[in-house]
Amino acid sequence: MGEVFAGRYELVDPIGRGGTGAVWRTWDHRRRRYVAAKVLRQRDAHSLLRFVREQALRIDHPHVLAPTGWAADDDQVLFTMDLVAGGSLVHLVGDYGPLPPWYVCLLLDQLLSGLAAVHAEHVVHRDIKPANILLEATGRGRPRLRLSDFGIALRLGEPRLTDTGLVVGTPGYFAPEQLLGAEPDFAADLFSTGLVALHLLQGARPDAKALVEHFAAQGTPAAPKGVPEALWQVVATLLQPDPSARFRTATGARKALAAAAELLPAPGPDEDPIEIFDQLGPLPPGFGPDGPLRRGPAVTSLPGPVPAPGSLPDPFSGLDPGPGPGTGPTPAPAPAPAPVPHEGPLVPPPARSEVSTVPYTAQDPRAHAPAPRRSRRGAPRRRRPGPPARVALPLLLLALACYAVGFWALARM
Repeated sequence: MGEVFAGRYELVDPIGRGGTGAVWRTWDHRRRRYVAAKVLRQRDAHSLLRFVREQALRIDHPHVLAPTGWAADDDQVLFTMDLVAGGSLVHLVGDYGPLPPWYVCLLLDQLLSGLAAVHAEHVVHRDIKPANILLEATGRGRPRLRLSDFGIALRLGEPRLTDTGLVVGTPGYFAPEQLLGAEPDFAADLFSTGLVALHLLQGARPDAKALVEHFAAQGTPAAPKGVPEALWQVVATLLQPDPSARFRTATGARKALAAAAELLPAPGPDEDPIEIFDQLGPLPPGFGPDGPLRRGPAVTSLPGPVPAPGSLPDPFSGLDPGPGPGTGPTPAPAPAPAPVPHEGPLVPPPARSEVSTVPYTAQDPRAHAPAPRRSRRGAPRRRRPGPPARVALPLLLLALACYAVGFWALARM
């Protein structure tokens, strides 16, 4: 089984990697479901402060993938979010190339809807790109998009964690004003959204620098081949080099997109459907759809009697009990050689008994862990929920130090 954080989150297999950590498919023992967990890779004060900011972001919106919980164990920390299995827009374009305009309208509308919710919380995403836009595995049904990765997002008014003039984000998706050192603003997110829309329409990453130069020298370029003029006008407004010439809000852009979508032709009956399928792959050995598999040793390998009826859960009833005393009112399925008689009751060795029964009788979510060691008095030592005091106190002090560094940097600006 995988590593368990704080007795709750069991790491299953890695599904992605970012600049500050790896993303794992994880089993949540408390909620009894799979989630995605981002495990912090760097543990310096700078990275920890970014982690604190990202995990504190709570935006409840169907097209936003924000953190839902966090945990710390020893020297590692993680936060969790919903598990999205359909891959990103990068996978979609890689599978189908340029997407139909009507389909791009659906995706762009959902992206602008999620972005409006983010901006309503006074948060600038600062890293909108196809790889950070995930898709639910909806098959051939209506797509469902989720805006993710708020690792460098910034709430307006908070101190920046980078030096003034240093640009953060992904090259090729910067707004022109970002390259000039302007403060993060909503308009920069809208420019990146326009680049994402053009990527979907063309099936390839657009040349942002050449596009800005064309705008500056010759004005708005003509619509690319295959892109309806009504849709292009919306995308071109998002791509204006001058922030004041773009839509003022994501909601305003969404309204213009809805008007343009009404002018687009409906998809033809012969048009190939677009399918968004599961990109995560099968679960590794030892895990099933309902969580970790609890497999104990066969009962036939144990000497002595089988535990009394009702002491084992239902999964055990499917195993062959082998010869021995009956496990219930049902008669033995076939005759077996007579057991060797013993004087007195048959009692299995304690160690073998614990191995066979702990996986089935333990009710704690950490049931897969080894049986707790017993103290000299014979009572099991129980660990309190959450991180131990020797871990929680240093983390608290480190977080306070990070906030102090942030306010000190703000005072010097």
